[in-house]
Amino acid sequence: MTQIPDPIKAGLASGWKVLGGGHGPLPNSLDCDVAIVGSGAGAGVSAELLAQAGFKVVMVEAGPLRSSSDFRQRESDAYPALYQEGAARKTADKAINIMQGRCVGGSTTVNWTSSFRTPPGTLDFWRERYGLEDATEAAMAPWFEQIEQRLNMHEWETSPNANNEVLRRGAAKLGIEAPVIHRNVKGCWNLGSCGMGCPTNAKQSMLLTTIPAALDLGATLLVQTRAERLELSGTDDQTQVQALICRPVNLDDSPAGPELRITARHYIVAGGAINSPALLLRSKAPDPHGLLGKRTFLHPVVISSAQFEERIEGWSGAPQSIYSDHFMHIGSIDGPLGFKLEVPPLHPSLMSATMTGLGPTSIAELGRFPHAQAMLALLRDGFHPQSEGGSVALKDDGSPVLDYPLTEVVMEGARRALLTMAQIQFAAGALSVTPMHEAAPAYTSWEQAQAGIQALALKPHVTRVVCAHVMGGCAMAADAQRGVVRPDGQHWQIGKLSIHDGSVFPTSIGANPQLSVYGQAARMTAGLVKRLKG
Repeated sequence: MTQIPDPIKAGLASGWKVLGGGHGPLPNSLDCDVAIVGSGAGAGVSAELLAQAGFKVVMVEAGPLRSSSDFRQRESDAYPALYQEGAARKTADKAINIMQGRCVGGSTTVNWTSSFRTPPGTLDFWRERYGLEDATEAAMAPWFEQIEQRLNMHEWETSPNANNEVLRRGAAKLGIEAPVIHRNVKGCWNLGSCGMGCPTNAKQSMLLTTIPAALDLGATLLVQTRAERLELSGTDDQTQVQALICRPVNLDDSPAGPELRITARHYIVAGGAINSPALLLRSKAPDPHGLLGKRTFLHPVVISSAQFEERIEGWSGAPQSIYSDHFMHIGSIDGPLGFKLEVPPLHPSLMSATMTGLGPTSIAELGRFPHAQAMLALLRDGFHPQSEGGSVALKDDGSPVLDYPLTEVVMEGARRALLTMAQIQFAAGALSVTPMHEAAPAYTSWEQAQAGIQALALKPHVTRVVCAHVMGGCAMAADAQRGVVRPDGQHWQIGKLSIHDGSVFPTSIGANPQLSVYGQAARMTAGLVKRLKG
């Protein structure tokens, strides 16, 4: 078997400053120029640019440091080690499962590599409703181009796997455009296990790119180290961060030692759109307009499963290579919820946790697993007046929870999405189609599915809803009455504090958000470098 070089092990051997989680004990205190909470999309880009500018950087990551040597394409290994709450994070009512990374590299280590620029309609909405004057295609293009080159984002050049081919073939028969997805990969082996960490170092995640670059320049990385709270002082109008208080944790998130106090010239929070608002809530951050943690958005996802005569083997090959935005644009952007069509990978644990039914029904379904195909629809939430997303709150132990009502507006979009996916699957030759809904049978014709889906009662828990994209909760806006942070990422009420992650988005994106986070983080960090250098 070919031996894959492990750049993380090589970096550690070269003397990278990595502490915590078996890499060396944490000190009682640290001082730096910039302390960054998180190591995902926003944190990784910020860390590299700041280190390149000559600043002393400390990154704080609650999850472990894992690398290609640890990624063995096993769900049983990956989900407990690399995901928030063991890939079982849910909304407050347990109606939506939320998959987020919890490891060095964050969700970029475990995502499916889909790379889209922020859609023009989304930027227009932000400019008109939130006063973000630089939210234009032209203004953002240089930042996106910089990231696309840095992370090798390009159209997937290999033929789609059979799973994605169903979307391409069915859409073509119905006259629906279904282009090729851009992916941030280099020398991809087309294995299909992106969600378990890339074992060949093809995925250009923060784990492989920006974080090693920052460490090579002298940055410090603290792993298995939880950011507990920001130590604040001053009045609500003139609050300053005095320190970041952290604590070492075990893999199960239990405390593993005494607190660590980090002092810095500036602090960047980039823990993701659930953990970042939670950190500010634990810190009792000023919130004069009641915006913190509010308007937190998902792309609520509904799924349609189909059976084909031929083997699909949805676990094999690039997980997402074909998409369609044909149904994203329905009238005005603030009208009925549009949706993006994509194809998820199919792995046994992931599928069995998502599928409906129990006992013999589930066993029979898994017996047909090689012939199964799945399609998903990402609903664009946050634009319709009645799609206000959810809110982040704290549990008694200080951990976060997202309350996310599935409103009639969302469910109306879900019904249209389920109908559309069934029609495309039958057009591609499906023998049967089963929406992921507890009351839905396997429909054997488009006509039967059309009538059946129209009659389904779409309610939480019986309608299977999942998500891997979380945005908002610390929205950026041109004034403090509409946002938690300024357009440059600086907190409106707290000095020396910026937020550089997807929590700054005023709505959902309407596309897989990693490139949007990268681009905004690059723009914000460039401005921060100028401010810190005077």
